[in-house]
Amino acid sequence: MTDAQPRLRDLLAADYERLCRSLALRLKSKDSASEALHETFLRLDRMNSDVQVQSPKDYIFRAAINIAKNRYKAENCRATAAQVEAILDIRDEAPDPARIVEARSEIEALKRVLRELPARRREILNAISIEGIPPREVAARLQVSLRTVEMDLKQALEHCAERLGYKLSRRSGGPRQRC
Repeated sequence: MTDAQPRLRDLLAADYERLCRSLALRLKSKDSASEALHETFLRLDRMNSDVQVQSPKDYIFRAAINIAKNRYKAENCRATAAQVEAILDIRDEAPDPARIVEARSEIEALKRVLRELPARRREILNAISIEGIPPREVAARLQVSLRTVEMDLKQALEHCAERLGYKLSRRSGGPRQRC
């Protein structure tokens, strides 16, 4: 075994064309082979001179292959312009601070309007609209007629819409099915 650094550089320089052809066949690119060999030469120049190498030609070839593989990985790990644009184009579904404040304000306004309703209307609106209880069950729970529940619900919705400044849309298509 000999002092590796000068010997390896000299061997690479002397055998450059053969190494480049062999590497180009392996990498399927003459440019990649040439770049890998140049990088190998630079790394050999920085190599510790105390390193001992048993098979210098194999060492140089393997070093060039490893450098080419690392370059290939690095190039393929980078995102393409289209990928970066797609990432930057992702919409943030979370509401912005202004929307959060606006929503809180709307909730507080609704709470005030609901407190203005008579207790039974407020209970009917809550049971049907929020809890999802069918009107027939609400009528049985409150011991009133289904018609009373429907009228109280209608009046509660109209009151809320009017006080909050919303237009209440009317259903079309005849009477709704009773549960």
